Amino acid sequence: MSVKPAEPPYLTARQAASELAITPASLYAYVSRGLIRSEAQPGSRNRRYRADDVRALKRQRAPATPGKAGETAAPVVESAISTLAEDGPVYRGVRALPLAGVASLEQAATLLWGAESDPFAADNLPPVSPTMQAVLAATREAPPVARAVAVLALASEADPRAFHRSAEGRLLLGGRVLRLVAAAILGIAPAALPLHRQVAAAWAPGNPAAEALLRRALVLLADHELNASAYTVRCAASTGLTLYDAVVAGLVALKGPAHGGAGPLAAHMLAGLAAGDLAARVRERVALGEAFHGFGHPLYPQGDPRAADLLAALAAKGLGGEMTRRLPALVAEATGLRPNIDFALAVLVRALGLPAGHEIALFAIARSAGWIAHALEQLADGRLIRPRARYTGPPPGRSMSR
Repeated sequence: MSVKPAEPPYLTARQAASELAITPASLYAYVSRGLIRSEAQPGSRNRRYRADDVRALKRQRAPATPGKAGETAAPVVESAISTLAEDGPVYRGVRALPLAGVASLEQAATLLWGAESDPFAADNLPPVSPTMQAVLAATREAPPVARAVAVLALASEADPRAFHRSAEGRLLLGGRVLRLVAAAILGIAPAALPLHRQVAAAWAPGNPAAEALLRRALVLLADHELNASAYTVRCAASTGLTLYDAVVAGLVALKGPAHGGAGPLAAHMLAGLAAGDLAARVRERVALGEAFHGFGHPLYPQGDPRAADLLAALAAKGLGGEMTRRLPALVAEATGLRPNIDFALAVLVRALGLPAGHEIALFAIARSAGWIAHALEQLADGRLIRPRARYTGPPPGRSMSR
């Protein structure tokens, strides 16, 4: 009787990627999510990957039973927009961190949307109806994201090209939607001026460092693969909504404290920590078992590269003080957690002298670029997203008791 040789417990990066039929960048994304364990390869700078994890993931990724015609059978989405690597997001093959050093949000959006022409021509501004103007005026004191939801909910009726079905028409619509999101959040009229300049003029006029820092943050936040808000947008777009309405879905999903709402939580924590001896405040928070908002990220166990990049840029401008280096070091020493992008946004907002709450507003402007990319891709796909539930309730046939 022949004995089947045991399969090796580890695979190289090339072997693991080949078995899953994915790119190395996608392999690193699975590792960062904790789906595949890896460890240093003895005597080498390379890493090796647990074969059992790779094969378990391969079984999970097997095609699901098809649903009805025109429906997606399971919430698994193939996308050419972005992926996650150990050194941060990758936008259509372009690494986001180097891109953030040189590009504007409009340039990042054009890349994410796969646009060959410029969707941000000076005359491609969204129409603003009298009703929208009235809503803007009535919501001056409302939270910026809530104001944007209210304004965008009326925009499809005001824009005669909102339901355009050509690829070029949809790209131009994307440009108008992004400009309207920024205008509504800032409480100003839509303009063709680069978005980071509009944000800097509204929030930090006269601050010479603001434009570059805000531009960097906007690009870093433009997309992050299939997160909760991006999937919400894709579900909404799959029903045939306009891009305006699809982005409304993203804005609402972003507000949750487990997503974009984590930024204001980190800002309030920062204010408390800065009100006394930093080391003592960190020790007290650890002793009390209180959370460190803006620290830790399930996809980046070694630290969020976006946060490191933005904090380094703040430090290089002489902004942020102890919050850019000393506080992250103290928290890492006490908890093992490293800052994520929500913490870095909180430090940026504080450094610009803005009140808490501007973190999620900036996040919303930036991430709208990614949401539009996902909506465009879903509209081009043309299928309704219809996940199936695995029923765990009582068996059928029960009668109601009286």
